[in-house]
Amino acid sequence: MTAFRCVPIPTETAERFRETGHDDRGNALRRVTAQAGGGYPCRHCLELARPGEEVLLGSYDLPGPQGIYWTPSPIFLHAEPCPAFETENEVAPIVRKNPLVSVRAYDAEELCLYDLGHVGPGEEVDAPLDRALADPRTAFVNVHTARPGCLLSRVERLP
Repeated sequence: MTAFRCVPIPTETAERFRETGHDDRGNALRRVTAQAGGGYPCRHCLELARPGEEVLLGSYDLPGPQGIYWTPSPIFLHAEPCPAFETENEVAPIVRKNPLVSVRAYDAEELCLYDLGHVGPGEEVDAPLDRALADPRTAFVNVHTARPGCLLSRVERLP
């Protein structure tokens, strides 16, 4: 597999959300208690919140793609500080544990490479992710939840 890293939201963004109580769109963050069965993926540690943990729900302005394909995304974030995901060559746990993900590759002009797109179970993301990262046109990949379309993680090729 092509060397890569899953990129969490910046620590500065996580801290700002927690400190101000507002998201990138100026909305008040919603405080939610994680329930059994999952569905509360923190975009900073890239782990699912455990039942009983408090998470914040808000809108995050994706750093890319910009232009035509730009979009904000609803995200969950642990209410308490958590370590940023820093592991290389490992698919983020929140991607693997998601029942249906969308792999979206973008080129250097931040245009979507439709022919590299894929929708499938998170536990089977390795091949489509590697296909996208191995393609020389790909500048980065965003992996989203396939049904609601929320960003799970940006994925970048390593040198």
